[in-house]
Formats: sequence, structure tokens, C-alpha cells
Amino acid sequence: MTDSIDLSALQDQIDALAAKITKQGSQVRQLKKDSASDADAIGDAVEALKKLKIEEAELAKKMVEASGSDKDAFNRKVFDELVLRKMFVVPSFEIHGAVKGLFDLGPPACSLKAAMIDTWRKHFILNESMLEMECTCLTPEPVLKTSGHVDRFTDLMVKDVETGECFRADKLLEDAIDVLIENSPTMHSEAKEDHLRTQRQADAFTPEEIDELLTKYDCKGPSGKPYSASFPFNLMFKTSIGPEGTSVGYLRPETAQGLFVNFKRLLEYNAAKMPFAAAQVGLGFRNEIAPRSGLLRVREFCMAEIEHFVNPADKSHPSFPSVADKKTCIVWK
Repeated sequence: MTDSIDLSALQDQIDALAAKITKQGSQVRQLKKDSASDADAIGDAVEALKKLKIEEAELAKKMVEASGSDKDAFNRKVFDELVLRKMFVVPSFEIHGAVKGLFDLGPPACSLKAAMIDTWRKHFILNESMLEMECTCLTPEPVLKTSGHVDRFTDLMVKDVETGECFRADKLLEDAIDVLIENSPTMHSEAKEDHLRTQRQADAFTPEEIDELLTKYDCKGPSGKPYSASFPFNLMFKTSIGPEGTSVGYLRPETAQGLFVNFKRLLEYNAAKMPFAAAQVGLGFRNEIAPRSGLLRVREFCMAEIEHFVNPADKSHPSFPSVADKKTCIVWK
């Protein structure tokens, strides 16, 4: 397992180098623009920029080799470069080194996002006569305490005991099992299924259970030493409301709570008729432990959410006959 290459970690290194190259390039341009700069300072800055570019090229080559040589395989590096070059999505605060999990949408992505939201709104909200709301992103602690988010909206985290770098325990376990199966082509099918069953349950284990499993699968940090004991980390961004600092609040981790707490007013607005649906499009915030895979795990993202409210004593719906005979496959074999 230690000889295998973690493609996600390698991509993180490439992303970090790209941010450094942007920052160093800005410094070079500023030095050239500044008449007080001497030739040696400019030369040193240019040399540093060249070294960063060489290092990035070497990592990119390593990524291509690790990904395989199949010409028909998806090339992540080429795709990422295209998205960046065409300014669909760019790292936030790139000239200051960027921050993992934060991205800015460029002009093409803004147009695409607006079109997607418009299509979603027409298909669901307008077509089904849903009640749309736009609620605040800042949520007082009592709301999220009541919903259970303050106590349970957590992921298990471990640290590299030397560097202090943080990792999601369940993702480390999942990656370790992937590597084990990939490096064991002759593994018996029953053993393979046992490993996959453990992988599927990775986010359901207790801290003690996942610590045992990380030891079992020989998971070690970048320093080469075993990870620290796992502990829960709350994924909400905490802040204070008001200048006194006594009122605790959070950036909402999802858009549902604003709809739930307004249920009574929504019911009154709908003339006390049930069932009805409420919808909202807006931002959610989650302080991800180790954002990876581009836009798949980010710390700020747009959500489109619907909540259906029904009378528990009468769950009939006027549109049900239109879907009553439709069959949906829930579990694929």
C-alpha cells in the first residue's frame, strides 16, 4: 500500500503548486514594473518561478503515468486546465495562495449556473406551484441545536502526528481498501466483498471502531507514522451575532432549516391547505476537513432544496395518479 500513489493527494499538490506559480508570477511582474527593483532581485524571482513550473510539470507527468496510458481514459489534468483557461471555475484568492475548497465562478459558469437554476425553478417550483423562499445564511445556535446539527453534524478526523495535517478518517479507510483490492487481483471474492462491506460502512463507524480499522489496513500519515486517534469535528462555520459576542451563530450547512422554521407562516399563506411544498435556492457552507476532487467537496456551494409537507392522517396528493404506475429501480444488482 505504501508503494501506491494517492491520485487525490497528488492532485492536491499540483493545485497548491499552481497557486504558488500564480503568486510568484504576480511578484515577477510587480518587480519588473517597479523601477526601484534591481536586476538580481528580478533574476532570483524569475528563477524561483521556473523551478515551480518545473516541479509542477514533473508532478503532472507523474499524475499521467499513475493514471494509466489508455488514450481513451478521462484526462483529469487536461480537463482542469481547460476549465481554468476558459475561466469556468478558478481558485478563490489565487494570487494570495488560494484556499482549498473555495472557488470563484467565471463568466461562462455564471451563465451556466443561471440557466440551470432557471430550468430547475420552472420544472419544480412553477410546474408544481411550490412556495419559494429565500432565507438568511446566518443561523442562531438554538435553531441548529434543536435540529441536532450542533451535536451531530460531524465527521471523524485524524491528524498526522508530526505535521498536524488533518484528514477525514472515513475517506482514508475507503482509499486504503481501494488500494488493497487494486493490488490484490487474485483476492477471493468473499474476502473482497468483506472489504467492500467495510468500505460502504466507513462513515458509520464509531471513533474506536475506525481507529482499529485504520490500524488493520496499515493507514499511515505523510510522515510515515500512524495517525492520531480519531475525534469528531463539527463541519459548521461558527461565528458570533452582534457586537457583544454573546449570541452564537453558524453559517447554515443546508437550506432546509429556514423552510422548517417558517412552516406555520407557509401553511397560513397556503390557506391552511395540505399538502404543499416549499423550495429554496441558496448557499450552504461546510467546513470540510480535507476538500478534494475539485468541485465535488467544497466549503461553500449552491443548493436547490425542496421540502414536502403532508397531513400524516391524509397523505393523498392530487398529482399522485400521474406517477402511480411508474416503477423505479431503487437497488441495482
